[in-house]
Amino acid sequence: MRRRRGTTPRSHSAASPAGPITLTGRGGIVVMFGAGVVCGLLSRWLGVPLLAGAGFAIGCALAAFATRPADLLTLVVSPPLVFFAATFAVEFATTLGNGSLVRGITVGVLSTLASTAPWLFFGTLLVVGICLARGLMTNVRELRDKLAGVRLFEKEENENPVRWDESPTTTQERRRLHHGDVD
Repeated sequence: MRRRRGTTPRSHSAASPAGPITLTGRGGIVVMFGAGVVCGLLSRWLGVPLLAGAGFAIGCALAAFATRPADLLTLVVSPPLVFFAATFAVEFATTLGNGSLVRGITVGVLSTLASTAPWLFFGTLLVVGICLARGLMTNVRELRDKLAGVRLFEKEENENPVRWDESPTTTQERRRLHHGDVD
């Protein structure tokens, strides 16, 4: 059996999955949104209001467990916006073709947000709790250090806003320059 240079033979274990699924921050947001929309639609069609909020909370937990540690900060701040977007999408889909679209969406979104707000808070707390256990504070420290570095750099740069690096230093050199001339 000939092998190409730089390759290794596949073992039996290489055919099995490499490990747990990891998502980027955007992937985690898509999981939350998808769970919110699917469960919201099922809730409307089956007449089970509990399903919309519980499905969103389950989507939040799945996203928090599956998102890679480097993107946890992105995931933690997104549940309220994702919840609103999923609610809007469900209301748009269920209101389409039923009279006034703007009125139906407005009333539907506001009433749904009011009735499922506890699930939004629970989902957000669930994401924060899981992400804290998975290393969120490391991301917060890294962001704080980056921001502190940016502020130090800006402060140093703006300390003396007028700098004349090549300005004439002697009186003779100053006299040679006419006030309309530029160095």
